[in-house]
Amino acid sequence: MSVQLLISHDRAMSTPYAFRAADNWAGGFYELAIEVGPRSDARLQRVLTAVWSAADVQGCFGDRSREPQDQEPVECTVESLTRFGHLQGQVRLPTGQLVVCGCVAILEDGADTIDWLDFYIPLGALDRTGIVYHESGQQFFRSQVLDDWLAAVGTEAFRTADFHAGYIGWETSGCTDAATLNGRMPESRGIGYLLPQDGVLRYGAANDWS
Repeated sequence: MSVQLLISHDRAMSTPYAFRAADNWAGGFYELAIEVGPRSDARLQRVLTAVWSAADVQGCFGDRSREPQDQEPVECTVESLTRFGHLQGQVRLPTGQLVVCGCVAILEDGADTIDWLDFYIPLGALDRTGIVYHESGQQFFRSQVLDDWLAAVGTEAFRTADFHAGYIGWETSGCTDAATLNGRMPESRGIGYLLPQDGVLRYGAANDWS
């Protein structure tokens, strides 16, 4: 392999949209965690399809160890989620940068269970974009750019696939639930909330930066 090809390969691996760059997937997830509703593959599929479309994700793949051009895409389905655990793609942030992204379903066991779908950007990829999501003294990771974008994704998805609630920020899945909120938006919010009220999805941006 020529020196030029080696340099090009190294440069590609340092981009936030490279699947094979293991560092891109490290550090946890900045996410939109959607509390879908009672256990139902059909309901989960509607939300998955709506979110993928609303975010305008490029591709859908089951193997993050190979670049998109080196593997066949998979169907964006609950069956694929079950088979691969995570689905991956690439998405363009509001800043114009292309990054890796993914989603995972969390299916609870037992009676009266609730399905969750987490759509995420890994922090490792964000570190290569220059987007600031944490500052000294802050208790939580926070980026208004990402929060507002993920809120827009959730709001657009809700138009065709309703859900119980959405939570925006770092590792927000399971942080609370719609039953606990009981239709009321918290006044002090360390994360962003998407909460249906009277049939309309309301966005409560994070306002507690301590």
